[in-house]
Amino acid sequence: MDQRVVESYKLAKEMYAQHGIDVDAALEQLANIKVSIHCWQGDDVQGFLFKDESLSGGIAVTGSYPGRARTADELRQDLEQALSLIPGKHKVNLHAIYADTDEQIDLDQLEPKHFASWVEWAKEQGLGLDFNPTCFSHPKADDGFTLSHPDEGIRKFWIDHCKASRTIAEYFGKETGQTCVTNFWVPDGYKDIPVDRLAPRQRLKQSLDEIFAQPIDPQYNIDAVESKLFGIGSESYVVGSHEFYMGYAIANNKALCLDAGHFHPTEVISNKISSVLMYIDQLLLHVSRPVRWDSDHVVIMDDELLDIARELVRGKLLDRTHIGLDFFDGSINHVAAWVIGTRNTIKALLRAMLEPVDQLREAELNKDYTSRLAITEEFKSYPFGAVWDYYCATAGVPVREDWLKQVKAYEQDVLLKRV
Repeated sequence: MDQRVVESYKLAKEMYAQHGIDVDAALEQLANIKVSIHCWQGDDVQGFLFKDESLSGGIAVTGSYPGRARTADELRQDLEQALSLIPGKHKVNLHAIYADTDEQIDLDQLEPKHFASWVEWAKEQGLGLDFNPTCFSHPKADDGFTLSHPDEGIRKFWIDHCKASRTIAEYFGKETGQTCVTNFWVPDGYKDIPVDRLAPRQRLKQSLDEIFAQPIDPQYNIDAVESKLFGIGSESYVVGSHEFYMGYAIANNKALCLDAGHFHPTEVISNKISSVLMYIDQLLLHVSRPVRWDSDHVVIMDDELLDIARELVRGKLLDRTHIGLDFFDGSINHVAAWVIGTRNTIKALLRAMLEPVDQLREAELNKDYTSRLAITEEFKSYPFGAVWDYYCATAGVPVREDWLKQVKAYEQDVLLKRV
């Protein structure tokens, strides 16, 4: 290990120790956190089940950076490259359209066997797997409705698909030995103002009740439900609103998914975490960067990412929270996007762990808001970067921007050769 990294780490440890912060303990805690890295950044959400189906259902990827994965093998190869540059052992999040099979089947016919190659790969890599039913980019979703569709036959198709997805998720959990989190999001809604807001929500509830009727051991699978404020084609009304899913999660003991881009532009999910975890047992986060709407930019070290991490650390909520990424950016190198977003997410958690939380809480209780602000601001320039460098070095991954050289080489050797 570079001796400069070691010496900088020792100096940083001394500075943090003056405030009672055990840096070694923070790194040990950090190493046990698994970020769920989404597969769809690698291929622009195309999937492999329907070769010719274009994106629809409020899903859009902009950019045409060369080298996106065209097969499951290529996607796994790209994920391995990204994971080799990210400290820690993590999880990979799959959508149903990433089934690895030559069979001509539809979404409601999916079985665990269609994901066997993913499971074997995950076991070889020491990774967990998470899952999502794919309720978009399908002819039966073209009119913008799935689980709340007024047509009983179409609604049954999507119910059967979601049931199949839970069976696959249970298989993931049993085979990998790591609990699979299965997230349910549907694009259902109206572009213009509806007359009847209630009936679609009643149908959605009935569909969910039927999907979740079969109990699955939470050791293997945890169900999560995800809301959205609006989307492309559902600007005026989304059936699965925050209020709908918040209520459903509480009433049915489901995890609630909060996506950073699924609320009003001035709303932030960091401010919702402590509230929702008062009433639900587990939380799923989709860490994204919405910019001006749910446009899913690569995660950067911005204020909201830091605030999300602080909420989880200060409230000791990490053991009840599943952290997943959700962005797709076709304008930059697909592998680099994973590395940037995941490293930033882990880095933000480290920064939160290196704050003098007890000291700040005491100042707040004593109404010493001057000290609270002063210490918070001063800690923004404390040498967390030295601790991060040491963590990366001990994990056997590149320190600082050295990882970019490997991604650039991989681009030349692998990605640009794909046609």
